[in-house]
Amino acid sequence: MTPEIILVMAVLCVAILLFIFEWVRVDVVGIIMMVSLPLLGLVSPQEAISGLSSNAVVSIIAVIIIGAGLDKTGAMNSLARLILKFAGKSEARIVTLISSTVAVISSFMQNIGAAALFMPAARRIGKQTGIPVSRILLPMGYCAIIGGCLTLIGSSPLILVNDVMKITNPDVEPFGLFSVTPIGIALTIAALIYFVTLGRFVLPSGKGEESSGPMSAILADTYRDLGNLYELHIPADWSGETLLENLSIRPLYYVTVVAISQNRTKHKIFAPKRDSEIGPGDDIAVFGSEEMVRKMAAQLGWRLKHDMVAFAEDLSPNNAGIIEAIITPRSELVHHTMRSFAFRKNYQVNPMAIYRNNEVLVAGISEIPLQPGDALLLQGRWEKFHVLKKKPDLVFTEEVQGEIIKTDKLKYAVACLAVALTLILGFQVQLSVALLSGALGMVLTGVLSIDEAYGAVDWMTVFLLAGLIPLGIAFQNTGAAGYIATSIMGAIGNVSPLLLLSVIAMLTSFFTLVASNVGATVLMVPLAMNMAASAGADPRMAALVVVVACSNTFVLPTHQVNALIMRPGGYKTIDYFRAGTGMTLLYLIVMMATIHFFYGI
Repeated sequence: MTPEIILVMAVLCVAILLFIFEWVRVDVVGIIMMVSLPLLGLVSPQEAISGLSSNAVVSIIAVIIIGAGLDKTGAMNSLARLILKFAGKSEARIVTLISSTVAVISSFMQNIGAAALFMPAARRIGKQTGIPVSRILLPMGYCAIIGGCLTLIGSSPLILVNDVMKITNPDVEPFGLFSVTPIGIALTIAALIYFVTLGRFVLPSGKGEESSGPMSAILADTYRDLGNLYELHIPADWSGETLLENLSIRPLYYVTVVAISQNRTKHKIFAPKRDSEIGPGDDIAVFGSEEMVRKMAAQLGWRLKHDMVAFAEDLSPNNAGIIEAIITPRSELVHHTMRSFAFRKNYQVNPMAIYRNNEVLVAGISEIPLQPGDALLLQGRWEKFHVLKKKPDLVFTEEVQGEIIKTDKLKYAVACLAVALTLILGFQVQLSVALLSGALGMVLTGVLSIDEAYGAVDWMTVFLLAGLIPLGIAFQNTGAAGYIATSIMGAIGNVSPLLLLSVIAMLTSFFTLVASNVGATVLMVPLAMNMAASAGADPRMAALVVVVACSNTFVLPTHQVNALIMRPGGYKTIDYFRAGTGMTLLYLIVMMATIHFFYGI
């Protein structure tokens, strides 16, 4: 063992300790590697910063931007509606459809991006169907990780593999986009069967971090008696008043009609005015106390639904909510009543109450002259509140959630993704260039502004990747990878190629639990390729085993996706251990069986 090998091993130990104990952020660990390795003479200055311009890092930046463009245009929301239409309320079908969909999405974007994009939709589906979100998010998260193995651009290790192999052996043949697909398909099917058959035993039943209602806890405490959202159906044989004003719903029941679905015209009104019509067969969404809503439904002959159906998507917490706004001294509302100002027509949101002098006013608020400093409780779609916050009339007391979805740009976002995939598949364009073309298309077509594109990039991941690539170079240059490979081969003796690959898979699976999957890739690929060469096995297959095994990280919440779903799902570490132990063993068995039968090992 040379002094250089000892030194690079010491640097590796420091990196692992920093990852485990989180004394600094993971991206800072990457920067430490970029600085310390050339100062120690283990890599050249050019090699130290080569990760910033690597094919892998540029590809990840582009994938994140493409994912942000798809999110901005509402593509994922449309997909969620489609899943709910076919899945109904069956837990097995919902878990299967959501998890398989996320797995497919993960095949062409980073798995963390796919999970983040689809998590709001999964939570909304869970809330609407009554299935605990904890029983949906964990299978979804695991399948997002596994789905990254369907193509070469689905996860950081797979994006990185060709670059790291080239460092170890410049003459090695690179993998194609679908080289890993048979393994990914087998793993995804196995995971779905695992959760459908054993989910009731291994998945927690807690509800996770779900919102208690359409308004925040602070507002709920101030306006505690106002109630909640409900949906009612107007019977087909109803023959009452049709004008909202004539029904006198608010004066009689202290209930506010916030939306009308006119089923005869297939038209929805989200801030109904006094002359809006309600007819037979329509659905309405109201806000009020349960007692008064039930009383109103009984007296008018309407049917109160158990769940939101017609407005489940439109008034979900992702798209609508309740927020408080303060009237500014410069506001046009000052000294006007909401009726004289045509409040709903001008602002397209629903006034619920006025808070003035420590008193909540509910009755007759349309006729009360407004004053500077009055707090208005408003219900509406987030996109309308985003428009309102740009005006000087109101100042919101809380951050406006959601964002303005550019549905008119959806076709451009999908086209940009299609162009990137076409360049990869049809013209064999380098991965980074093809994906960067799709990302550039998002900006040029107006799906994202350039600032939004920059803001979407996870720079922590970028610098982590860029910093760990020179660590892999150092392992190769100093001979450390070859030394470790020789030592391990001497310990296990003469074994078959399949058994050797199984040992590599287990070593990688363990290492990726205590370090990042990127760290496991840049360190284990050279090591595995050297081990395979020493045993007369195929070094490419050894590298492939490593990058696939880097996704075998289910027992602990150390993977980015597992960390992402932990709080929304209300999970504890024991939940990952319970569900992940069986998944880890199944992953190894299915992966090695697929490699044996499909790749002839």
